[in-house]
Amino acid sequence: MADISLTAGIRSNLLALQSTSDLLNQTQARLGSGKKVNSPIDNPSAYFTAQALSNRAGDLTARLDGIAKGINTVKAANAGVSSLTDLLKQAKGVAQDARALSTATTSNADRSAAAVKYNTLMTQIDQLAKDSGYDGVNLLKSDSLTVQFAEKAGSSTLVLAGFAGTSGGAVITAGTQTAANWHGAGAAGNSAIDVEISKIEASVANLQVQSKSLSTNLGILTTRQTFVKTMSDTLTTGADNLTNADLNTEAANLLALNTRQQLGVNALSLASQASQSVLKLLG
Repeated sequence: MADISLTAGIRSNLLALQSTSDLLNQTQARLGSGKKVNSPIDNPSAYFTAQALSNRAGDLTARLDGIAKGINTVKAANAGVSSLTDLLKQAKGVAQDARALSTATTSNADRSAAAVKYNTLMTQIDQLAKDSGYDGVNLLKSDSLTVQFAEKAGSSTLVLAGFAGTSGGAVITAGTQTAANWHGAGAAGNSAIDVEISKIEASVANLQVQSKSLSTNLGILTTRQTFVKTMSDTLTTGADNLTNADLNTEAANLLALNTRQQLGVNALSLASQASQSVLKLLG
C-alpha cells in the first residue's frame, strides 16, 4: 500500500500536535507523582544524586532506633544509680543507729537486729542493680552497649561501658555483715561499724562518679539523636529539591498545553481545507 502524502501545512501542524501531546503526558505524570524527575531518563544527574541522598537519609534514620535504645539504657542505669544511692544512705543510717547503741548498755540482740536490717538493704541493692536493665542490656551488671551513629557501621560509635553495681564490689564496697561483727559495745564492734560506714561513704562517692559518666553519655546520645534527625531531614530535603515538581507551575503548564492543543486542532483543520476543496470539486 502506497504511503499517504500529506501537505506541508498538515504535516507541520500534526508534528506540533504530537509534541503538545507528549508535553501533556509529561505534565500529567509530574502532577500525578509530584516529581519532575521520575526516572534516569528525565535527568540522570538529578535522579542518581537524589537517590544517593535518599539512601543515606534512610540509613541514618535506621540508626535512630539504636540511639533511642542507648538513651533508654543510660536512663535506666542512671535511675538505678540514684536508687542505689538512696539505699546506701538508708544503710548508713542503720549503721549509725547501731553505732549509737554503744553509748548505752545494750544486748547483742540489738546489734544483731541492726545487722539484719543492714543486710536486708544490701540484698535490695543487689536486686535493684539486677533490675536496672533495658532491653537486655544492664549497665549496672557490667554489660556494655555500642551505639552506632553513622550510616557506615563502625565509623562513628559510642561505647557505653557498664560496671558492677552490686554490694561488695569495686564500686559499692560495702557488703553484708555477720551479726557477730557488730556485737557488744566494745572497740571491736564499734570499729567494724565505723569501717562499714566509711565503705558506704566511699560507695556513694563512687556512684556519683558513675552518675556523672552516665550523664555525659546521655548528653552525647541526645545531641547525636538530634543531629541524626536534622541530617536526615536535610538529606531528604536536598533529594526532594532535585526531583520534586512545582505543582503550581505544572498546573499552569497543563492549562497552557490544553489551550495549545485546541489551537493545534483548529490549525490542522484549517490546513486540511485545501484538500477538502479538491474533494468538493470531485463531488
